Amino acid sequence: MSEQPKKPSRNKGTTKVNLNVRKRWQDIVNGVDKKEVPIEILQKIIVKLVDGTTISIDIKELIAEGQDPLEIEDMLNEKFNNLDPYIKNVDFFVDIDKVVDTVQPETDKVLKNL
Repeated sequence: MSEQPKKPSRNKGTTKVNLNVRKRWQDIVNGVDKKEVPIEILQKIIVKLVDGTTISIDIKELIAEGQDPLEIEDMLNEKFNNLDPYIKNVDFFVDIDKVVDTVQPETDKVLKNL
């Protein structure tokens, strides 16, 4: 007769992590029409030029290295304006974890009395 494995016991005082929170936020962000995105929540930008060249700009890394987000934004605006005739497409990749960290506390405040 084989024994059934025991379920791990949950420590009192711990909270269960909802693994779907990140997925829910990703779905929300994907559903929003993004005309302007704060530089602080960008992960990276991929620029595709008409000649086939692809340029990847790791915004998250630049900010982690201590660069000022406003300076990064100014630099990007200048580059995009200069390269405009050569740009085929620009893809902005949002850092979902940063969105959650930024928006969830405000959402919690608004919904706490419901």
